Amino acid sequence: MVGGVSLGAHVAARWAVANPDRCAGLVLALPAWTGTPDGAPAALAARASAEIVRTQGLATALSGTSGWLHDELTRAWHGYGEQLVPHLEEAAESLAPTLDELGSLDVPVGIVGCTDDPVHPIAVARAWAQALPRAVLVTTTLDAYPHALGRAVQAWRQAR
Repeated sequence: MVGGVSLGAHVAARWAVANPDRCAGLVLALPAWTGTPDGAPAALAARASAEIVRTQGLATALSGTSGWLHDELTRAWHGYGEQLVPHLEEAAESLAPTLDELGSLDVPVGIVGCTDDPVHPIAVARAWAQALPRAVLVTTTLDAYPHALGRAVQAWRQAR
């Protein structure tokens, strides 16, 4: 089993494509794009965040967030230290699996997408779910997002 959120979902799915005989299933939340990141809102947000951190500092970059997202980004971004900007820039350029690659996976997959997240469009989660032969898609909203991975695990159980 492998899983992830946003870029982590991309990494997990790419690993599964490269190692289909070693993967028993996927738990994916908020895939952000398919294939190349060209123009994807999450890629643009990562680039913009990197620029704000570089020019105005981490506190300014975090000041535009609130609630659970602020708490999560504060925890995670502080942990990157000096590597935050390079990691954000790398994330903005990373490849996600293509729909054809996803279609090659014959494992149960639970996917969760947010219906109101402009950075991780629900259309991407729907496209991934349609491409994956054994996927179950569940949806949530940003307000309820902290429970998303649990919902993705439940979807994975349904896909089995």
